[in-house]
Amino acid sequence: MQSLKFTGESSSNGMVERDFTVGEVPGVLWSPASGAGRAPLVLMGHGGGTHKKWPAMTGRAHRLVTGGGFHVAVIDAPGHGGRPRTAYDEQEIAALYRARAAGEPEGPVVVRYNAHLAERAVPEWQAALDALQELPEIGAEGPVGYFGLNMGTAIGVPLAAADPRITAAVFGIFWHESLAETAKQITIPVEFVLQWDDEHIPRESGLALFDAFAAKEKTLHANAGTHKEVPRFEADSAVRFFARHLGQRATSSA
Repeated sequence: MQSLKFTGESSSNGMVERDFTVGEVPGVLWSPASGAGRAPLVLMGHGGGTHKKWPAMTGRAHRLVTGGGFHVAVIDAPGHGGRPRTAYDEQEIAALYRARAAGEPEGPVVVRYNAHLAERAVPEWQAALDALQELPEIGAEGPVGYFGLNMGTAIGVPLAAADPRITAAVFGIFWHESLAETAKQITIPVEFVLQWDDEHIPRESGLALFDAFAAKEKTLHANAGTHKEVPRFEADSAVRFFARHLGQRATSSA
């Protein structure tokens, strides 16, 4: 098993931020500043073209840590953040920019490229989870959640299907084409976020992905707005969702 190495620590706004590496993969772990006892872990997947400390990640982490008492971990996806890009990464990113410049649909490129990234990222996430569960404040027996939209869903769906340690998940804002068959394997509780006016993902595609999950408890949150207009209150909803399923008690977010 690859060990976790902490490389930096800071504290602000009610949470402790610790940078770490597992092998060559960099990550960050946010925890309650109170230093309270063992608490559940929520893994978060970031979106395409961003990184582990993107403002959306730190904002969601703050709500989960201060509003739910969770530990929250994010790792940089392959070719993102502090990780080098491969020739294939560069090829697919160039293809995305060409499609965008030509006014062509981005979906075919994003779906293909994110499926490739997921193949690389799932074992990295499992190695990171192995290492995180060695920490006494997390432990191997505690429940684990996953929260990821956009590319975070492209990676999170196959991760949740492959790893039974994940017992509840928040997904959304992605096409069904590459994920529907895998979603059929997922029976854990799911909260799914969809933007009704998404200019990139056809409404029918998002609904088809939601429909594919085999979970007996799954909830659709369909919000008015375009691709990048996910309401901030969805993060608070995620806190309540994980509090129900990971055994914590949600409080008002700061």
